[in-house]
Amino acid sequence: MSEVLIAPSLLSADFACLSEEIQSVEQAGADWLHLDVMDGVFVPNLTFGPPLIKALRPHSGLHFDVHLMMIEPERHLEAFAAAGADSITVHLEACPHLHRTLGQIRALGVRSGVALNPSSNIGDLDYVLDQLDQILVMAVNPGFGGQKFIEAVVPKISRLRDLIQSTDRSIDLAVDGGIDATTARRVKSAGANVLIAGQAIFKSSDRAASIRELRAVLALE
Repeated sequence: MSEVLIAPSLLSADFACLSEEIQSVEQAGADWLHLDVMDGVFVPNLTFGPPLIKALRPHSGLHFDVHLMMIEPERHLEAFAAAGADSITVHLEACPHLHRTLGQIRALGVRSGVALNPSSNIGDLDYVLDQLDQILVMAVNPGFGGQKFIEAVVPKISRLRDLIQSTDRSIDLAVDGGIDATTARRVKSAGANVLIAGQAIFKSSDRAASIRELRAVLALE
C-alpha cells in the first residue's frame, strides 16, 4: 500500500482568511488539501465553486483534491480543472454515465475519483476501475462537517482495498468524515492510504502537532 497521506478538509477552515489557513496546514506538514464543493441539491449545504479554487491556487503548492458533491458534475469539470484541481472526485449516484464522466476528468489531465456514500454499493465500481485513480469512502453522510464517524464503513474500506489489490492499477483509497487520532488508525488498518481530516486539524490550536499525532498513530500499524 502507498504511503499514507494527510489531507485537511477546507470545509473546517476559517473562511474569513482562507489563504492564510491553507498556508498554515501546508507549513504544518499536510500532503493534500481537500475541497468540498456542495450544490445545495445533491447535499443540503452550499459551499463554493471554481472561482474560489482559482483564487486559492496561487497561495499553495499542495495537491488540490476537489470533491464534487453535486448533481450533473460533468457540466463543470472543465471549469474546476482550469481553476487548478489536481484531482476531481464525483459521486457514484450523481453520474448516470459514470464511465464517461471519469474519462472526461482524465482527458483534462486531472486525476479521477469516485465517492461512495455509507450506503453506496461497491459492486458498481467493477465496471469503471480502468478509469479510476482514487476512491473516496464517506464515513459520514455527506453535506456537513463535524459529524460522527460511521463504524459500518470500516469493512467497506477493507473490501475496497481487496478490490484494488485484485487489479494491476495504483488506486488511492481515501476516507472522509470523523477522522481523528482514534478513527485514523482503524481506517488505515482497513486499507485506506489518504485520510481526510477537517476539525481534527483546522480546529486545533497547533495544527503541526495534530498532523504529527496522526502520523505517529499511523506509524504504529
